[in-house]
Amino acid sequence: MPTFVRTEKCDGCKGQDKTACMYICPHDLMKLDKDGSETGHAMKAFNQEPEQCWECYSCIKICPQQAIEARAYADIVPLGGSVQPLRGSDSIMWTIKFRNGMMKRFKFPIRTTPEGSIDPYTGKPAVDMGKIDQPGFFTMSGELKGDRSQLVCL
Repeated sequence: MPTFVRTEKCDGCKGQDKTACMYICPHDLMKLDKDGSETGHAMKAFNQEPEQCWECYSCIKICPQQAIEARAYADIVPLGGSVQPLRGSDSIMWTIKFRNGMMKRFKFPIRTTPEGSIDPYTGKPAVDMGKIDQPGFFTMSGELKGDRSQLVCL
């Protein structure tokens, strides 16, 4: 189910240019309604295309005000229940509230690396375009098919 923003909780990340949910959304769906012309709620974030939502929970986990929610699937939370994560510096606490009022909490460590700390080329050999003609280097058969001028040279 797509995410939705509780406008009474959202503070638009205190008027910054880009809200946390806008920053994290992999599908670029979250938007800040600065003047209230789109939703009637000024300085509140909203999901501009709910039907396109990937349901990745990234915006829900990052929201500092816990203003974003998603209607969970019935096999996880029965109709009328809710799921809300609370992200800390080293873990995420998931709170599941069932429709009968019972609550369950689960705490999991955060296993991601800090932003900007990954170097995807660590341990990889340097580019050597001189090897491009060696059999098996560029293609399985060793034959270069196509126009060599179309190769990207780094």
